[in-house]
Amino acid sequence: MSAVLKITRAGPLTSIQDLGRFGMLRHGISASGPMDRMAYLAAGQLAGGGQGGLEFTMAGLELTLASGRCRVGFSGGNFVIRRNGQALAWDGTAELNPGDTLAITPGAWGNYGYLRFDGDIAVPPMMGSIATSSRAGLGGLDGRALRVGDVIELSGSGGAPSLPLIAERQTGPIRVIWGIHADLFAPNIRQRFLDVSFSISSRLDRMGVRLEDRAEVFAHSSNLSLVSNAIVPGDIQILGDGTPIVLMRDHQPTGGYPRIATVITADLDRFAQLRPGSAVAFQPVTLEHAQALLRGRP
Repeated sequence: MSAVLKITRAGPLTSIQDLGRFGMLRHGISASGPMDRMAYLAAGQLAGGGQGGLEFTMAGLELTLASGRCRVGFSGGNFVIRRNGQALAWDGTAELNPGDTLAITPGAWGNYGYLRFDGDIAVPPMMGSIATSSRAGLGGLDGRALRVGDVIELSGSGGAPSLPLIAERQTGPIRVIWGIHADLFAPNIRQRFLDVSFSISSRLDRMGVRLEDRAEVFAHSSNLSLVSNAIVPGDIQILGDGTPIVLMRDHQPTGGYPRIATVITADLDRFAQLRPGSAVAFQPVTLEHAQALLRGRP
């Protein structure tokens, strides 16, 4: 099959993603990939699993099928999606014919949503992946976010669509394991880190999410500058001014600030969907528990 999609409206962080390019951190390139991995996989199951997909944000997305036919699956945070002006159920799937339009606007919760197709997104892989890296400027279309007028070609065909296993949306504290620098913080600061509620700030993107620390947990911490070493998605870094920042999929390869904890993989999708202003608290778990939760995921 072949089809051509044309972008008619795109938010500033709309991008082409796949599951990411791994093993490149030693070259200074993070894996990238979807901010909500489970939602990306669910959209792929609904569509039939072609390679790659479109990640969009609360700013929404509109596109037109310029030629060909395709099936599209959609999942992620809560969004409103319309085909030719008619609302569709979210999460879900739809068949698109030439001239059909999809318009997506934000719903009640969540930052990121995904469109997957029954064909592969036809862009050349870079270092084994088509994922757009906003920091390295590679993958996707010329290593950049999508914009109005961009054309995306689909080729080949995926498998048969299936109903994804969509877990119930969890609530409660975000689970973490203590970081390699946790012992640099006094015991009372570590305890306050667990006891207080932080807030998601409006300063968030694919690289990181800054937290508002109204309780000033880290305002008077010392030793906040270290020799740089490798970091991973979910690391909670405490900047020199005491601001906590949770590093996300397009994180820098190394960091020179202490990491008090790391959000576990099983909760990183949920954390990514927290909108600005949302309260967030943290709960420590053991490494063994975090690994057990990860083994239970697709």
